[in-house]
Amino acid sequence: MKTETVILDFDGTMGDSQHLIVTTLQATIGECHLPSCTDAQCAATIGLPLWKAFVVLFGMSDADGHRCADVYRRIFMENKKNMAVKPFPHVIETIRRLHGLGVTVAIASSRSRQSLVEYVEQYGIVDCIASIVASDDVEKAKPAPDMVLKVLAGTGGKPESTLTVGDMTYDIDMGKAAGTKTCGVTYGNGTLQELSSADFLIDDFSELLNVIDK
Repeated sequence: MKTETVILDFDGTMGDSQHLIVTTLQATIGECHLPSCTDAQCAATIGLPLWKAFVVLFGMSDADGHRCADVYRRIFMENKKNMAVKPFPHVIETIRRLHGLGVTVAIASSRSRQSLVEYVEQYGIVDCIASIVASDDVEKAKPAPDMVLKVLAGTGGKPESTLTVGDMTYDIDMGKAAGTKTCGVTYGNGTLQELSSADFLIDDFSELLNVIDK
């Protein structure tokens, strides 16, 4: 069945944000006096809700994870002034092309809604994005299917004609749990092994235009 809805992750799929996120995580770890982590360990948590990233890294309680997330958000607001999150190559033009073809394009990300709206506005694609579902819009975040199901409920899409696109195993597992087709992008934060269960793999965002017809 031809793809009618494309649901995109943001970090590592649309926006090249790894440096900003890892830098902010490392600064938060330092300020909170937590054990040191490598940049690779920090990057492996991208895609999780902020508080859960700290729980996964340090085995702390959910409450402590939320407290660390508050520190992260404060540092992030300062860091993003000097660290632009640029779109990956061909993201903007491909989203515009998908929109022009009549495909419903949505975003499902563990970022906050405010942050996502800011980047969509910055990238000049407000008119192309039919729905934004953020971590604060659902009870259960990735890899639960809630984000995808909320997008489909709001847009009238069907799982069998939907493609969920992301760079991490959380994205692929979320899409599969919701009954959609899945596509992993190889240029983001996940490894090929982590993305191996995806129905499709692409090395460049523009290749989505080929995938939607399969």
